[in-house]
Amino acid sequence: MKGDHGAGEGGTQCTVLWTEGQGEKGQAGGPRAGLRPHALWRLLDCSGDMVGLDTYVRERPFALQLVVWFLRGVSRVILANNPLSGALILAALLWASPWQGVLGTVGVLASMLTAVLIGQDGAEVTAGLHGYNGMLVSLLMGVFSSAGDWYWWLLLPACLGAAACTFLYSGLSPVLDRWDLPVAVFPFNIVIVLYLLVTRPDNPYFPHYPSLPVGALQANATELNTAQLLQGIFLGVGQIFACDSLGPSLLILGATLLYSPLQALHAVLGSAAGTLAGLSVAVRHGSLYSGLSGFNGALGCMCVGGLFFTFSWRSHLFAIATAFLCSYVDIAFSNLLGTIGLPACSWAATLVVTLMLLLTGRGLATYRIPIGQVRSPEHNLSSRSQWKAGNTLDPDSTVV
Repeated sequence: MKGDHGAGEGGTQCTVLWTEGQGEKGQAGGPRAGLRPHALWRLLDCSGDMVGLDTYVRERPFALQLVVWFLRGVSRVILANNPLSGALILAALLWASPWQGVLGTVGVLASMLTAVLIGQDGAEVTAGLHGYNGMLVSLLMGVFSSAGDWYWWLLLPACLGAAACTFLYSGLSPVLDRWDLPVAVFPFNIVIVLYLLVTRPDNPYFPHYPSLPVGALQANATELNTAQLLQGIFLGVGQIFACDSLGPSLLILGATLLYSPLQALHAVLGSAAGTLAGLSVAVRHGSLYSGLSGFNGALGCMCVGGLFFTFSWRSHLFAIATAFLCSYVDIAFSNLLGTIGLPACSWAATLVVTLMLLLTGRGLATYRIPIGQVRSPEHNLSSRSQWKAGNTLDPDSTVV
């Protein structure tokens, strides 16, 4: 599931405050500040949301700006907002399957260009919010297609499906904004299900494989392959992009780590929770080994563990609980929709996270971050710490 932590006015003000705070902190560091390794600062510049890059490319050729917007859209799939992370993810997809990399690229571009043509908000386009749903639709069309790789006719529904995601995003956004909720991947889930319903498995032009319930096929063996089970945890992160190869999945995890170590940690924890949930209800081992049992848990855990809620011990435990709930709901949806040949996609994570964002319990609501101010988990945590420090009266101060 993919978050809408966009570039709103509130987010801009938060960025300015944080930048100014960093400057003061650096000046107050004195001589020790100058001893910090230059390479470390370079690495920190490349992590997080890289807001400084937008200022840099603003006066550059439009083609360069388009590349940055495109890469942000790619990274949005895994709830990041970092062009370098997007470049690593695209490299991982091309490594796993060049055809899938082409389909994903076409999906992002079709969705972005549609947003430009219909006059969507420029800040949303530059932040990559009109790209990730189109990418997911195109990737899933390629995964389910039984026509094989390099079936060029598949580009037609990929472009149309990606464009449809932009229209759905535009329509759902004002509705969900009333409750301060992200559009997330509702457009992707709707479009891919409609596509698979319209084109039956034996369609002469766009044939596809039917999905099966996670408890179908052969009965489970009595022994588990521990190595494959552990591998499946990391594949659960790659399955967010419909990638089932270990090397590319690790590269995708590395891209997440570049954006946010906290986010990468919760991605692995969420995928592990999904694997445990699958074990507890005896889903077929192939689902465990391939990572299909873990990716919804990874998405749910990332959303709650620092992205939409400020990181704390409460939100951390809440994120793990969300991962288990997402995984069990995904198993239920897979068994239900599999009876008619449809995949559960990321419906579980999308619906569960939306429900979690609506909770009003004071123990969690105080950590909720407004959608327009959502940034990387580390930035969210730092901003909250500064806000609390600014609202705490200094005991040494004297009121005259």
